[in-house]
Amino acid sequence: MAWSASKVIACAVLDTLKLTESLDWDTDTMTVALYNNSITPDNTAAQASNAYNTGQWATANEVYEAGQWAQAGVNLASVTVAQASNVVTFDAADTASGSAFDGANIYGCLVYDNTSTTTADQGICYNYFGGANTVTNGTLTVIWNAGGIATFTT
Repeated sequence: MAWSASKVIACAVLDTLKLTESLDWDTDTMTVALYNNSITPDNTAAQASNAYNTGQWATANEVYEAGQWAQAGVNLASVTVAQASNVVTFDAADTASGSAFDGANIYGCLVYDNTSTTTADQGICYNYFGGANTVTNGTLTVIWNAGGIATFTT
């Protein structure tokens, strides 16, 4: 069991394209939940297993602290979906905790659609932080890649 990469969740893309899931990537409320290393993320798992608080994304594996980084996560701000040349990019402003956050063994996050209606809290992607991260009485900031949270090359 371990994180090893960042991935877009396949069923989120497929269901969006097939219009079987009501996901509006730039206007819905997208949320980021932090997770420990007790899971092995799988971007090809069934839709119901890739939503927040289902399968390995259960709250038992989540890292949070009331008043600092809420259980169920922090909403993304300034979400954009843009296309340039042959690349579509899903992005947002960097996401920060409160200034007195205590969190240990943080390996990555799940970005999910907090307003999806067909499958509640449908996962969009997961992002690996490269190893264990710890913050003691400070601010944890998820600094999204300069290329975006997720990209699609067409």
